[in-house]
Amino acid sequence: MKLILLLSLGVSLLAQGRSATRHLSVLLSGLPEAPPGTRQTISDSEIKDLSELLYELDINKASSSELVIDPQILVPDSETNTQKDLSSRPLFKYVDEASLFSKPTFSALLALLDNYQKQTGQAENFSSAQLAEQDKFLQETISNTGIGRELSTFMLRKGLYGSQSELIQDLKMMWFGLYTRSKGKMDSSGFEHTFLGEIKGGKVSGFHNWIRFYQQEKNGELNYYSHSFDGPWTSYPDILGMQFNWDGYFKQVGSAFVGSSPEFDFALYSLCYITRPGKRCRLSLGGKALSIQTYTWDNSSYGDGKKFIGSAYPATP
Repeated sequence: MKLILLLSLGVSLLAQGRSATRHLSVLLSGLPEAPPGTRQTISDSEIKDLSELLYELDINKASSSELVIDPQILVPDSETNTQKDLSSRPLFKYVDEASLFSKPTFSALLALLDNYQKQTGQAENFSSAQLAEQDKFLQETISNTGIGRELSTFMLRKGLYGSQSELIQDLKMMWFGLYTRSKGKMDSSGFEHTFLGEIKGGKVSGFHNWIRFYQQEKNGELNYYSHSFDGPWTSYPDILGMQFNWDGYFKQVGSAFVGSSPEFDFALYSLCYITRPGKRCRLSLGGKALSIQTYTWDNSSYGDGKKFIGSAYPATP
């Protein structure tokens, strides 16, 4: 009964703004943690309430003065596979790199983007410095942000993990642990597939991060064609479903948050994968509904049979 009353109060508080959100965070932190080893059932309403809280806590998201996009042509779902460049201009019109990319979570993500081979079938090999960059990303997104700390509090309270360090170690394995997509090579991971994208079978696979998209477009390696979905949000983060050519390979629909912080993407994807693995995960951002689709990688596992992340992305109609 206490949980129901607090969550009901939480919805009211979220409507009152960020100061009320901090009050909600205090209230939720007062809920008793599950006894060690006891996993509590997590309802859809709890996930939606947490997603609203994480949305309010995204203080590192882009403002309208820091990010300007130019979506141009909207195509119907029936025309997403025409492979025609219908947009004469880049998607990203302006990005304030000095402001956004100097933030610790942004710089931690950017440091990871040159560590991978885009073609499947080519084994990934990481230096000690690159492995340290993975740890740095996890520290910055989970330990050093309000979003990450709130996610940790929720996971501990529901009995899914015994400590934040245990959660971070599991996140490292499920996201960065390597597995094979092609030719028996350790060539892929959930992080690479989702945040960077891969080339498999002559087409783009994954690729669901706006910072990576901007970087590749700026470098002349990505050509934006059109979009088939634009979310209902009038400020960042928003969601786009995009058609594009990446280094000569086509992506029919690549959906991604736009203008969000790295910790926001990472926390929502992780929340949905841990609580609704391989399913549609129902969320709410600013009172507007969305779903995250995740996939498990079922051909190999880590630990005591846990599944690596196969993919995660915003589901578009």
